[in-house]
Amino acid sequence: MDRIEMTSPLSFAVLGPVRAWRGQSEIDLGTRQQRLILALLLARAGGAVSVAELVDLLWESDPPPSAVNVVHRHIGMLRRRFEPGLPTRAAGSVLIRDGAEYRLWIDGESLDLRRFRRLVAQAAGSSGEPAVELYREALALWRDRCAAGLQTGGRAHPEFVAVDGERFAAVRAATDAALRAGCVHAVLPAIRLAAEYEPLDEALQARLLLALAADGRRAEALAAYADIEHRLADELGIQPGADLRAARDSLLDHDAPADGSRWRGVGPAFIRSAAPPSGAEAELWPPAELELSQPTRAEPPAQLPADHPHFTGRRDVLAAAEELLAGDRRTSALVIDGMPGVGKTTLAVHLAHQLAAHYPDGQLHADLRGFDSGDSVMAPAEALRGFLWSLGVAPAAIPAELHAQAGLYRSILAERRMLILLDNCRDWDQIRHLLPGTGGSLVIATSRRRITGVAGQAGAHPLHLDLLTHAEARELLTHRLGDAAAAAPAAVDEIIARCGRLPLALALVATRSVGRPGLSLPAIAGELAEADGRLAGFGDTHADLEAIFSWSYRALTPEAARLFRLLPLHPAGELSAEAAAALGGLSLRCARGLLAELGSQLLVQPGNGRWRMHDLLRAYAVELGEEHDDAAERDAAVERVYDYYQLSAYAAHLPLQPQVPLPEPEPSERGVTGRGFTGRADAMAWFAAEQRVLTAIVAGAEERGRPRTAWQIALALQNFFQDTAQFRQWAATMSTGLAATGDDPAAQALLHRSLAGACYFLADLDHGLSHLQHARALFERLGRRNEQGHAENNIAEIRLDQRRYHEAIRHAEAARALFRDEGNVRGATNALLVIARAQGWLGRHAEALGMFVEARRQFEALGDLYGMGTTQAWLAHTYSMIDDVPHAMATWQQAIDIFRDARATHHTAEVLVAIGDFHSADGDPALAGQAWSEALAELDGTDSPMARRIRDRLLWHR
Repeated sequence: MDRIEMTSPLSFAVLGPVRAWRGQSEIDLGTRQQRLILALLLARAGGAVSVAELVDLLWESDPPPSAVNVVHRHIGMLRRRFEPGLPTRAAGSVLIRDGAEYRLWIDGESLDLRRFRRLVAQAAGSSGEPAVELYREALALWRDRCAAGLQTGGRAHPEFVAVDGERFAAVRAATDAALRAGCVHAVLPAIRLAAEYEPLDEALQARLLLALAADGRRAEALAAYADIEHRLADELGIQPGADLRAARDSLLDHDAPADGSRWRGVGPAFIRSAAPPSGAEAELWPPAELELSQPTRAEPPAQLPADHPHFTGRRDVLAAAEELLAGDRRTSALVIDGMPGVGKTTLAVHLAHQLAAHYPDGQLHADLRGFDSGDSVMAPAEALRGFLWSLGVAPAAIPAELHAQAGLYRSILAERRMLILLDNCRDWDQIRHLLPGTGGSLVIATSRRRITGVAGQAGAHPLHLDLLTHAEARELLTHRLGDAAAAAPAAVDEIIARCGRLPLALALVATRSVGRPGLSLPAIAGELAEADGRLAGFGDTHADLEAIFSWSYRALTPEAARLFRLLPLHPAGELSAEAAAALGGLSLRCARGLLAELGSQLLVQPGNGRWRMHDLLRAYAVELGEEHDDAAERDAAVERVYDYYQLSAYAAHLPLQPQVPLPEPEPSERGVTGRGFTGRADAMAWFAAEQRVLTAIVAGAEERGRPRTAWQIALALQNFFQDTAQFRQWAATMSTGLAATGDDPAAQALLHRSLAGACYFLADLDHGLSHLQHARALFERLGRRNEQGHAENNIAEIRLDQRRYHEAIRHAEAARALFRDEGNVRGATNALLVIARAQGWLGRHAEALGMFVEARRQFEALGDLYGMGTTQAWLAHTYSMIDDVPHAMATWQQAIDIFRDARATHHTAEVLVAIGDFHSADGDPALAGQAWSEALAELDGTDSPMARRIRDRLLWHR
């Protein structure tokens, strides 16, 4: 029985008190705060709710420092109410986390709000008594106000008020339909109830009067009017508007039929007849009071700004918009977001002009000033008043309440095909009241932040606008500058690079060039280059860039603004959340939250677990940082970042099983901790992601007075460089590290030995031998016999490559003796491997095979993947030398599998080359070519000299 109960479907109700059921059993929803969180999730009907919104929901002002933790705790408790038995930190499948947002997975119509919306949409598409019945069924779902009983300080949350507004809009539409169909009795109870909830909504009260009259209750309707008139005067100090007076006059017109047929519908401004009467009454139609209050439709509004004369590019986004409109007839909104200056408004205006012919009833436009400072941000009510005025509604007929304005606006749009352009939107709350309901109208909105809530709304689609492609940027400059751009292609490319393909920056450069004919494009490119990434390179137009960027910056919390100013101090153009935490001296959780805030304002862009900042935004942040943050704070931020990377690089090099582990760094004096790693793959992925940052720190650490950081990070990169076949980068990085060692002989010895490895793989054996001899001498002087053994064994490997096999054995035996004295089993096994290879080349195959088998056993016991793979590769080679082909092929494949698991691309390629060489010598060029081609693919993107040798093989055997 319990099992059946657990698998029963969940259902929810928010059209009244918040409730939930599993099957037939109601679920205890816990504390008021938990019910509030659930209510907001239900009001979004499956749409996303950010953690920040939940914090604002639970605390009107001054949330405690633990607010985010409290929200997560309540979320966890709700999850376990919906999914009993769910482990404490498990995500579950009902209340789902998506980054910094949560959403409730709602199956079909298991939520009453979804059923209500479906029924209302069906009713709007029907007519007559079937439409009235659908409206009646929809309104019967309401048990009270949305999320009843969860008001804060006597006020309901705006999201709940908006849902209530949908109910009242449905009541008005139901009344209109019932009056036209002559069956007002079916919805009269719903009209009465709605009028009680909203006693000051004149549009709703007027419909109540007409409904009562149509139901034969004229006296009751007149009494209701007197009550409304008194209430308006008492509470608002105003007289009834034109619409209410028109309804009253209809009650006093005793010739009007009691069934309301004289009033076939209530129009958007208030009363409108579906058809004029015939006969003698036609001369008196329409009554004067109706003409005053109904919207005029003489000329459709045409408010679009002019299209940009130099609009170019953006074909992919325009095509995507057209595809959305063609593929989804319900599309009612396209919300374009993108970073500051990326050209959102220009694109939106151009798209609106392209689509205008499909919307014959006109175009509306409003700049919502979403990112202006203070009180200049346009409230939805202000926008709605302007739109309603443009649609012909008299000012006196515009309701005072926001949801009533929105209902009136949607009622008008339901009968028209209009295009509405909303520029500079701040958030979902600012635009949701401005979206059409039913009908064929379209909103195109722009925002410099990613608006949460769009994706969860039926008919609304987000469109992200990225930077221009290089070709589009060149097209923009050519279109604006003509022959000047065509005559200086190199300067154009430099300008595009310095502008980071940002349309605003390119437009400012073009404007500057046109405005100063004596200033050539090469000169402008030179100024930008000399500015070294500073906005000052844009001359007198840099203030325009700063102004555009500042709108997004001003919208940040102080904590996010501080992190934004510190981000340029990071050595690279992108960083992880862990690095951001170190930079700001923050906890990882706090850093993630602030990065998400910056991301929502599109000041940084997420991708592959990292955050990127556009070069011009970086320049803007540099200037802000120099203005607002003192030098000591900025210097401390850089020191924290260096600490983080030094500690993390050390931790990452250990899973790569270095032959000579680094000395452990001192703990950070600034409380910074490094990253932890789960194993080799995790460490290799981190090195790959952070390589550019790490090499930049190696290059700059000595100048900051941190030479130890420089050479320690350089050495930590050694195994990564070797396994990814980046031999030239390896040599360059170790040379920089060696220059930073000063008079530290131990560090010098380690760097010389590492440089020898790079030289070995670059086939520069003489320089490699010289570095090893330096390293061996230093280790011997320091008494570091283990490291001396490694240098001795590396000399043996070089002698092998020089085919001086007896010398190789001598050096390897010396190394093995040193390792045995130090108890270093792994080192001694590596020396044994060198001896076995030399024996094989000398033709002593039996001795070599025995040594390889012994070495493999030792490496398996040590868990050394590199040692195991190398042993298998040479064991296979020895099998091939004695013509034991089956064993050779099977053992080579084992080596390939081991190296691929270890992500050791160079060593994988070496094995494949050996297989190809064997097939070539055996007279099978097809199999040889296949193996060499696979080897070349392994080395794609590396600087390994082996790639050139493989290409030579492939060309030779064609």
